[in-house]
Amino acid sequence: MVNADSSENPWTSEDEQVHPDSTMEWWAVEGFFQNKEKKDWSIKAALNNWHTKSGEVGTNYVFTLFDQTNKKMYSFDFRDDSTCITADTDCFAIGFKENFVKGRFPTYTMKFHDPKDEITLELTLKATVYPRWVAQEATNGWLPIGLGFYRYGFIPHCELSGKITIKGKTSDINGFGYFEHVWGDFSYHGAGAEFVRLKKIIHTYSKLALTWTHQNTPRIPKSFSLATENNPLGYDWAWAVFDNGWTLFYGNILFWIMQGPAAGSLIVSKDGKHYDELFNVQSRYVKTKKADQFSFRYPTCFDLQAHHGKEHWNLRFTMDPPIREYTVNFHEQGYWKGLVICEAPGIVEGTYSNGETKIPLKGRCKIEPQRQVSASGHNTLTATCVKPPKGVGFELSMESEILKKKGHLKLHLIPPRFHARLDSFDE
Repeated sequence: MVNADSSENPWTSEDEQVHPDSTMEWWAVEGFFQNKEKKDWSIKAALNNWHTKSGEVGTNYVFTLFDQTNKKMYSFDFRDDSTCITADTDCFAIGFKENFVKGRFPTYTMKFHDPKDEITLELTLKATVYPRWVAQEATNGWLPIGLGFYRYGFIPHCELSGKITIKGKTSDINGFGYFEHVWGDFSYHGAGAEFVRLKKIIHTYSKLALTWTHQNTPRIPKSFSLATENNPLGYDWAWAVFDNGWTLFYGNILFWIMQGPAAGSLIVSKDGKHYDELFNVQSRYVKTKKADQFSFRYPTCFDLQAHHGKEHWNLRFTMDPPIREYTVNFHEQGYWKGLVICEAPGIVEGTYSNGETKIPLKGRCKIEPQRQVSASGHNTLTATCVKPPKGVGFELSMESEILKKKGHLKLHLIPPRFHARLDSFDE
């Protein structure tokens, strides 16, 4: 049982409400549920609010419903560049057209409407665990993004109940969900062009770097991969609930890394009260998919290995299609072409060990890589160190849309071996 007045609740009522001084703010809901026909569904709905320094305002509403039983997807989004979200000044209650979210931890009620497909969801989320800030001990939830920053809070497990109406037919639903609230000073348009509160940005980067180095021992990795589309304005994101009730949140600012150490963290809880945040995380893409629009690839299956003390997590996340690629085009001419969020429900499997016991894990997850796409397109470089007993040397592989070439270089000193190849490359 959780309650708002507990000392274990880091959120205040002010944290839940609108922050009108922030340039960007959003509230998002994720969930899995079944209707009375026992069909499996997955939902994401988000309300996004923004205020620019020049006085421009706007709201964006995004809705995605996955019919996992029939492998179908329903999506709707609406952007208004002249209206803010309506908000109550005395309590948490926001609205945009027919859609709203209101309440106070631990209970929130909400309604989301898709007029295109004639779908309405009326939900109640009741938290069964306490909220958490990302990097709570290091920065109290503040994270950098490019030359901006934001505060990121989430509740990783809620009881979900309510009704779904599709084309006039209503059914009761039950399942579990996730709720997040994020706000800060940054912009996807021209991100990196404005120095927003530089002192706070430097302080946030420094605190996170100190925490990361505290959990990581510097070493040369056996292999690492870099990709131009994995710039620091994008991220890899996953939320999971395991069959045993444990929860997981993964957020990784990419810094061009496609395989190697993660710059973000893995946050896990076994009881909903105590959270462990692991910064010693290795990420590896197992499968990637070429985006439908723009030239970049994103992971549909990836592995994580995380370590802290005697605890070890080995996990694989796999998307279960269909996948929604929510795309925002930047119509102005420039280096940045657009923003794409690639989302799908999926399965997470793996193991946890604490030095004495090894526990198999399986659960359901949502996976959402976000990319801010540039004119550079898709370019990758992979470096591998060859060590005994396989020999001594290194190998390099590259793919470049800029050069329209792909190549491989192999240089082994022991036993001596050299091979180089360069071919044309067409994504």
